[in-house]
Amino acid sequence: MAADKTDFDPESLTLDANAVAGMLHAIFGSDMTTAMSECGHCGNHAMVGTMRAYMGPAVVLRCSICTEVVARIATMPDGSHRVDMRGAAYLRMPG
Repeated sequence: MAADKTDFDPESLTLDANAVAGMLHAIFGSDMTTAMSECGHCGNHAMVGTMRAYMGPAVVLRCSICTEVVARIATMPDGSHRVDMRGAAYLRMPG
């Protein structure tokens, strides 16, 4: 019997941002999963590690409360990264 396409839940394919901890450490130079941030859409204050990570051509980090995009991270062919944090009101770097 063919699977019913209406049963597909894209949330079942997401991970928490701890799954990209290595990438975040390579970019920012420290453990970013415990860094505090504020969602620029709903105002949720939370650690980066609590965001939802969507893996694809780029990593998309979404707020765990409102699900809006907080960050996009693309790895370029030369190994560098492009980071778009327009969805974050702030990101507090760990000290």
